[in-house]
Amino acid sequence: MTHDTRRAGVGTGLLVAVSAAFAFGMSGAWARGLIDAGWTPGAAVTARIWVAALVLLVPTVLTLRGRWGLVRANAGMIVTYGLLAVTATQLFYFQAVAVMDVGIALLIEYTAPVAVVLWFWIRRGERPSRRSVLGAAIAFIGLVLMLDVLTGARIDGGGILWALGAMVGAATYFVLSGRGDTGLPPIALAGLGLLLGALGLTTAGLIGILPMAWNTDDVAYRFGTVPWFVPVIAIGVLATALAYVLGITSTRMLGSRLASFVALAEVIAAMLFGWMLLGQLPGTVQLLGGALVLVGVVLVKLGEPATQEFVEPLPEPAVR
Repeated sequence: MTHDTRRAGVGTGLLVAVSAAFAFGMSGAWARGLIDAGWTPGAAVTARIWVAALVLLVPTVLTLRGRWGLVRANAGMIVTYGLLAVTATQLFYFQAVAVMDVGIALLIEYTAPVAVVLWFWIRRGERPSRRSVLGAAIAFIGLVLMLDVLTGARIDGGGILWALGAMVGAATYFVLSGRGDTGLPPIALAGLGLLLGALGLTTAGLIGILPMAWNTDDVAYRFGTVPWFVPVIAIGVLATALAYVLGITSTRMLGSRLASFVALAEVIAAMLFGWMLLGQLPGTVQLLGGALVLVGVVLVKLGEPATQEFVEPLPEPAVR
């Protein structure tokens, strides 16, 4: 059953979506400290996903108590979410940055909102409005400026393909997160998906696809030096477990298209936390890019039709 979006619901959904974007956005700064201390990116992201999966394990079991039939009924979607939206997105992105500039790889991955719009246009005939198209274009220009990809960036054909794979994984995350007709609580979908993602990344590390190296040295940040487990816990609990639950919840409230564009605020959050934790100050051009992203998101919201593509989730019974 498709429902019109209520104003109050949209306001709350936007707040939750921005919170999710800021939670996701802090991961890069925390991870940079680990990488500078000798961790490989693959080890950092695998630790991140495992911590999040373990944190959500008990809540997932509690929310599914007496409802395990939902897991069997949605097994295909859960596996797709875990392997494509979690594992492939992370793995393909790191494969891309291994052979090309980070800015270009991020730019390609962050075209996921456009892929979401095209998916609903092709799949359901939901053609985007002119205002939404204009907003998408402005947001894309803002991303180009924020990621600083115009100053001699290194481009690799194979890297582009890996980055496109990461983009497909990110788009899958928004499309599947927006499905409220499954009956799966957001915590359960996040917990099961992250557990599958952790297993997938660990497998990639064991067979040598994802380089793994880590240590227990202290990690330095702008505010001081902390034990290695502090950033690992911060990334796992705040930037992954909390971020995925908030992301799924907001996507069900806003719909996949709008939520995917609001998620571009993650780039702004990444710059903010880069300054707070690492002392990395964004330049004037990057600040201008951030403003354009926000303008683009507003235009996309104004261009949304009154009827959304998401399905209102079924009410959840109280957990005893």
